[in-house]
Formats: sequence, C-alpha cells, structure tokens
Amino acid sequence: MTRRHLTFACAGETLAATLDDAPGAGGLLLVTGGNEIRSGAFSGQAQLAARIAEAGHPVFRFDRRGIGDSGGENRGFRNNGPDIAAALAAFKAECPALERVVGFGNCDAASALMLGAGAGCDALVLANPWTIEDDDGAAPPAAIRARYADKLKNPRELVRLATGKVSLRKLAGGLKRAVSPAPQPTTLAHEMRAGLENFAGPVRLLIAERDRTAQAFLATWDETDARLLRCPGASHAFVEPEPRDWLFGKIVAALSD
Repeated sequence: MTRRHLTFACAGETLAATLDDAPGAGGLLLVTGGNEIRSGAFSGQAQLAARIAEAGHPVFRFDRRGIGDSGGENRGFRNNGPDIAAALAAFKAECPALERVVGFGNCDAASALMLGAGAGCDALVLANPWTIEDDDGAAPPAAIRARYADKLKNPRELVRLATGKVSLRKLAGGLKRAVSPAPQPTTLAHEMRAGLENFAGPVRLLIAERDRTAQAFLATWDETDARLLRCPGASHAFVEPEPRDWLFGKIVAALSD
C-alpha cells in the first residue's frame, strides 16, 4: 500500500485528494460528511482508508470545494454532486485498472450520494444518512422508547425512580414524546428516497444503533428494507472497537462482491 496526495479540477477550482493505492479491481470512493476534511475526525477516515488499502482495495478521499485544502466555495452536501463526480473521474484516471467503485459516506455524505443517485458509483455503502431539516436537538420517539426500555431493565435505574432521584417533570416530558407519532418524512428524506430509487447497483444501509441521526433516518424509512444492517452499540462514527471492525467488514464485503 502506498499513499499519495494529489489534486484534481472541479468547476474551475482545484481540489485536494489522497489516494491509498492497492492492486484490487474494486476501489472505494470515500465521501466526507459535514465540513470535515478528508482525513476525518481524529484521522479516523485516514486510518480506515489505510486499513482497506492493506486489504487490497485502493481508496480515494478528497476535500470538497471550500473545505480543507480545496479551493472554491463550500456549497454544502446538497450541492456536492459535481465534486463527487470529479473525484470519481480523478480516481479512475489515477487507477486505470479499476473495474468498479463503491461509494461510501456517513451522515450527510451518505445523503449526498443518495441525492445524486449514486453519483456514478457502481455500489453504495451508506451509513447513518442525514434526513433532519429542522434540528431541535431532541431524539426521535423511537429512540426515547428504546432508552426507557433499557432503563427498565437496569435495577439501578429502578432504585433511582423508587427513591425519588428521577425528575418526574423530565420523566413526564420524555414519556409524552415517547408516545408521540413518528414524524412525517422531510422533503430531504423524500428526495433521498427518490435518488436511491434511480440507482441500479447494490446498496448497504448501515445503522449505528446508538446514533440519533440514524434513529431519525429509521423514523422516515421502511424498517423492513432488507438493505438495512444494524450495528448494536455503535455511535455515529463507529469509533468503538467492535463497531469499527464491523464497519470495515461491511465495506470490504461490498468491495469484494
């Protein structure tokens, strides 16, 4: 495995990228979420890329316009399509032996790939897609119900309730929200669904079960969708040891199909 830094053009701007090269015919286009740079928080994406390349698959990461080392204006994930397309073209130019490319994104990077109907990739791995348009900071009802179910299984929590150490006002508010109906899908969620329906390749939808973004996504999605794969105990970025290995395994499986 070798790591190279390079640049490519997008809409008249120069974008920065990193290629972890490997001999495999299946490569990973790693799309960064939020306003993170291509290395990811605490270099998490750089570490993931190195591990996947060591398994034999090249990985291409990039900073979209206006982020990190790339020029231009940051237009947000909704307008990330041209950046992804340019990155994909650059990836294929740097690795001409590639036969298929898997697009991977977490959070709004997953949303961007869905909105773009796969953005030219051959397969998709989408983790915790972002569907929230008006974020009030509150967990969705399904997540609150799950949290209360866990508390009822914990003897310490029952003792706290019996001894008056639980705020009844907060408890009442939580119970009220827990029995609220699921929110209606947002315009963003509808657009993401429509985009994914126009993608013909295989899709894996990865869900970190402790993540509020994933819980909000599930509230707008068909939970019987066979493409949903859940990781118990995982937080948003799959930083825990077992979820980190789980994520790696799902991505390598997609690259090996």
